[in-house]
Amino acid sequence: MNTSTGANLELLRCIAASPVCHLKSSIFEPRSCVPKFQGFSKKLLPLCKVINVKSDREKNIMFSVTCSASQVGTAADEPSSLTYKDAGVDIDAGSELVRRIAKMAPGIGGFGGLFPLGDSYLVAGTDGVGTKLKLAFETGIHDTIGIDLVAMSVNDIVTSGAKPLFFLDYFATSRLDVDLAEKVIKGIVDGCQQSDCALLGGETAEMPDFYAEGEYDLSGFAVGIVKKDSVIDGKNIKVGDVLIGLPSSGVHSNGFSLVRRVLKQSGLSLKDQLPGETITLGEALIAPTVIYVKQVLDIISKGGVKGIAHITGGGFTDNIPRVFPKGLGAMIYEGSWAIPPIFKWIQEAGRIEDAEMMRTFNMGIGMVLVVSPVAADRILGEVQQTSIAYRVGEVVKGEGVSYR
Repeated sequence: MNTSTGANLELLRCIAASPVCHLKSSIFEPRSCVPKFQGFSKKLLPLCKVINVKSDREKNIMFSVTCSASQVGTAADEPSSLTYKDAGVDIDAGSELVRRIAKMAPGIGGFGGLFPLGDSYLVAGTDGVGTKLKLAFETGIHDTIGIDLVAMSVNDIVTSGAKPLFFLDYFATSRLDVDLAEKVIKGIVDGCQQSDCALLGGETAEMPDFYAEGEYDLSGFAVGIVKKDSVIDGKNIKVGDVLIGLPSSGVHSNGFSLVRRVLKQSGLSLKDQLPGETITLGEALIAPTVIYVKQVLDIISKGGVKGIAHITGGGFTDNIPRVFPKGLGAMIYEGSWAIPPIFKWIQEAGRIEDAEMMRTFNMGIGMVLVVSPVAADRILGEVQQTSIAYRVGEVVKGEGVSYR
């Protein structure tokens, strides 16, 4: 469950699309004709020029551009840039709610809640899969959405170093379709097996007239355990520590309200091919969330891990700072990992600003580990023997997330 959100970043960008120069850019485009600015990989047409450069409070570089009249399209020629708020999700409102809850229940804000039990902590988390469910309804693919449900909770609690013990689910629908529900539960069982935890029980609620025909909602609850002297809490993080990113399978289970708005604006359907790829948009978007539990626990067991951030709603911008002590921030190495094609399509089709992408989506990195410099090379070497990991940044002075 994402219980903390940070300040919104507003970045002006410029995308080149010959022969028209638009006032946007993409973090995925190579630089060509402009000076290198931290935070952007930007292809501008030759007559675009920088007229203002400044650094905002999150240490991200902001700039505006001007282009010759012959190269600038009118506002009427282009659809407007989409934001998560346009799609109905207000991150700042969520942040305000968390602030108010914290007054009533001090101590919340981590990825999991810790409850003392002898020499250990029970670590609990709860979450759903959001409007990714809409894609399951539209595609008819119901046997993997349960993996997403388990992943969202167990990935949260493993950030404390906790081994998941058990999982419970809540399945609600207007009219129970036993065959469909069985497919959903199969995914939950698969997710529990991947995270080596027990499916201990759950609740099936049949609520006539509450949901549309054929639709349902899901919630999940996970509990794990970690020794008190082994908790990963970020307290020892310091300047110079290394950020290691573990790749995602795609969008995972956050940002789908914006994804669905982009899909509608694009005029494409889930059955259409993802531009430039061999799979459909539906296949790319419905790909289940990676469950990192076994991999992360193995890395932790070998030492050197100081903090872990699950990259969910809020993206890099909001999630990485949650594990830092006050006064520390993250410098992300732009271009240091492979960004899945689905994110490139989302940004281009929705004309979405870089800052909005980094605050809404995981951008190809589902988990970030903060490790000591001494441990970094060893961890990367060991992980890369069997899978993929990236050195994506470092800890720096000053709060927030910046890019170079």
